[in-house]
Amino acid sequence: MKKLYYLPFAFLAVTAVAAIGCKQKAKAEEEVVVEKGLDLNNLDTTANPGTSFFRYATGGWSDANPIPDEYSRYGSFDQLRENNQKQIKDLIEELGKTEHNSGSTAQKIGDLYKIGMDSVKLNKDGAAPIKDQLAEIEAAKTVEDIITLSAKIRHYTSAPFFGFYVGADDMNSSINIAHIYQSGLGLGERDYYVATDATSKALREGYVKLIQTQFVNAGYSAANAKTASEAIMKIETALAKAHFEKEKTRIPELNYHKMQVASLNDSVAKFDWNLFFTSVGAKDLKELNVSQIEPIAAAIKLIQATPVKDSKAYLSWCLINASAKYLSDNFVNANFEFYGKQLSGSKVIQPRWKRTVNTINESLGEEVGQMYVEKYFPPKAKERMLNLVKNLQESLSERINNLEWMSKETKAKAQEKLGTFIVKIGYPDKWRDISSLTIKDDSYWANMTRSSEYEFNFMLGKLGKPVDRAEWLMSPQTVNAYYNPTTNEICFPAGILQPPFFYMNADDAVNYGAIGVVIGHEMTHGFDDQGRKYDKNGNMSDWWTAEDAKKFEERAKVLSDFFDNIKVLGDLHANGKFTLGENIADQGGLQVSYYAFMKTRDGKSTEKIDGFTPQQRFFLAYANLWAGNIRDAEITRLTKIDPHALGKWRVDGALPQVESWYKAFNITETDSLFIPKEKRVSIW
Repeated sequence: MKKLYYLPFAFLAVTAVAAIGCKQKAKAEEEVVVEKGLDLNNLDTTANPGTSFFRYATGGWSDANPIPDEYSRYGSFDQLRENNQKQIKDLIEELGKTEHNSGSTAQKIGDLYKIGMDSVKLNKDGAAPIKDQLAEIEAAKTVEDIITLSAKIRHYTSAPFFGFYVGADDMNSSINIAHIYQSGLGLGERDYYVATDATSKALREGYVKLIQTQFVNAGYSAANAKTASEAIMKIETALAKAHFEKEKTRIPELNYHKMQVASLNDSVAKFDWNLFFTSVGAKDLKELNVSQIEPIAAAIKLIQATPVKDSKAYLSWCLINASAKYLSDNFVNANFEFYGKQLSGSKVIQPRWKRTVNTINESLGEEVGQMYVEKYFPPKAKERMLNLVKNLQESLSERINNLEWMSKETKAKAQEKLGTFIVKIGYPDKWRDISSLTIKDDSYWANMTRSSEYEFNFMLGKLGKPVDRAEWLMSPQTVNAYYNPTTNEICFPAGILQPPFFYMNADDAVNYGAIGVVIGHEMTHGFDDQGRKYDKNGNMSDWWTAEDAKKFEERAKVLSDFFDNIKVLGDLHANGKFTLGENIADQGGLQVSYYAFMKTRDGKSTEKIDGFTPQQRFFLAYANLWAGNIRDAEITRLTKIDPHALGKWRVDGALPQVESWYKAFNITETDSLFIPKEKRVSIW
């Protein structure tokens, strides 16, 4: 329910995939099997590492792994995801071989999988599962009815008009408060509604076609569907025009306005706020954070000025669009034609079993995770990771002390923050109780409605209560990692503790180049352009001297400008301002991990493996994380919505900032990736 820019800073995009546990090697004895870690077939040694290190390090992989039709991009992460899906499918199908007590976790997972796979029932039911909810919307007669419904349906749909969630107070991070924020766009990103380029215009046309198709699928006439689409686009375009640009949403202080509910009429817009908060489940709410005042004010005025019939069309679309992938094939296929094909570039839809496994991972992720770690997570991996984290913390600490541009005063505060990091590895110490969640054989959508309402109510239960710093924000089977500024924590789920990120028995060069950089990346998030504005306790506060803050911004601008000048496709440029935090984290992660690596025995060695020095293997291991191919449509989409740079540029854009990379591969000023030393980014 959180808005994107308040989600924890993840290593991958928030759509990051889950992956398998460490592959078990057949051994006659308990001897340690040394893993090479790097597959030379992944390289393209005909390429010049100074022209494109991405091609040099991953070209062999790219040539051998063309994009399957069901993907818009395909990389090493997706290979892991496929294996993960198969393993989770096996776990679920194993549940089906025995009877389980009603209400047990096993029953819920197994039954949800069965109903998601029952294509006959899904197609027979058609739009029936959403008819009662649509009828409830259709019965609305007044603006007050619209307010009530817009609050109610967000329990199981997207956030109509504007968003609502419960999370830490950025200025008092020990307590959970309510937040409202700009939202309500079916296309997700404001630029799609306001941009005048041919691609954006075509996407708007495709989106209108989708709306009309889905309304017809839901039982409306073609004429009524057309009328509804016009009303919906008018509302969403008005919302989009009022929204902050995505670059502005990354500035914490511009997205925090704590105020009393009693003052909202004067401070934001006149509105029946009590009706809304009571309807959403937050009765008698006293205070909240209004993340963006102007967009929220515009949304409120839109609710009041829009004819009720048009608002009903918009709320109906929020419901239809949210439910589409859980209904009959005509809904699913129409949804894919736009979101999958046109917007992302995929050619065919994923098979039903993959989509169903994805749903279970999304709705019962922690419960699946408990089964997953029991079977696939090696306990020794946690011990190894704790040691790596310790080494990386020490490395970052030393680098902070050695910074020439930072004062002793700010260094001391930075060290305090680093020293109080909460470290989470593998899986939660305590599993969540979902006994009150009901999964039964009525409809796929009905179960998703109950699951969504359960999650929403779980979130509401946090309101006004202390922040649970033991809570995990990712499921254990997820291949990702994150830093959360309001808890000052770094988290590495079990799913990421496997190749190509982590090898139990490989040389240090590979592990420091891969998982080591991931660790350093998340640590650096605590000190990037957003994270640096939060103190050791997770409170948004200015702990920098004015001079140091200015020096940081000057150095960060160099990195931002560098990525702004990268052409990712035709004349489309990367967005250096929007990706700044992740690019700082990549740069810091590389520097911190390499610094730590050079203190190891392997780091001090010149002994080659497969013809490569340990230092070279470090950078090859890092680049291999980003091996992959991507379609043009997905390049365009991700450049608009993803705060991470594209995989190619997390290699070819990050490494030229790192002096040790130049030395490892003898990169000279004659190489196109060469950046003069005085122009390279140097922050952490």
